[in-house]
Amino acid sequence: MRELEGKVALITGAARNIGRAIALELAAGGAAVMGVGLSDEAGLSEMVAAVEAEGGRAAAQLADVTKPDSVRAAVEATLKQFGRLDILVNNAAIRGEVAFADMTLAQWHQVLGVILDGPFLCSQAALGALTASGAGAIINIGGLTAYTGARQRAHVVTAKAGLDGLTKALAQELAEREITVNLVSPGLIGTVRGGHSAAEPDHHKRHHTLVGRRGTPQEVAAMVRYLAGPNGRYLTGQTMHVNGGAYLP
Repeated sequence: MRELEGKVALITGAARNIGRAIALELAAGGAAVMGVGLSDEAGLSEMVAAVEAEGGRAAAQLADVTKPDSVRAAVEATLKQFGRLDILVNNAAIRGEVAFADMTLAQWHQVLGVILDGPFLCSQAALGALTASGAGAIINIGGLTAYTGARQRAHVVTAKAGLDGLTKALAQELAEREITVNLVSPGLIGTVRGGHSAAEPDHHKRHHTLVGRRGTPQEVAAMVRYLAGPNGRYLTGQTMHVNGGAYLP
């Protein structure tokens, strides 16, 4: 199926892991994709090459999702490259673990800036183009710990929980513009971690799936593709849990 033929998607945090899988999956559905990342030019280039190797269309743009001018430039680059924007996937995130007693205000603001301010700025910058689409979709990528809590992740838990609230608020406001807004909440997904998050997170050790394995980025991407496509148009304001039964709402 190429149910997304003629559509254009902008995906933040698209250089690797879940973001890259989403880019490849939406491209497989026929969408042209603009992958956005903060600094991983090599990862973005590899994503573009992987999409093009399968006959799809892709481009990449460096942008800081916490900076309004940078976000607007990414949206403008998408429109210049592909002529429209139909799907926005707010996937960019930073994590890390630090005890609450030791957490600095700068660390708190850094995480909330990417996970919560980023989707606010990206959704606002893309609003005109998504409205013009006539079938726009905003898909936010949340996380398991927003619903279960987690040790040493007060900043991440708070930001992801706030993203759930933003999803519901925007679904209410943007329905009249024919824009659906949903959240995909992955849990216990096997990803390649680097930097300060190289070690397996503490909450991964404390949760277990009913299906007996970790999920894959591709399984998260499949849900995003569904919500972005024509069969997902009756879903808005929803949280879709992709966690193998690690959390049952």
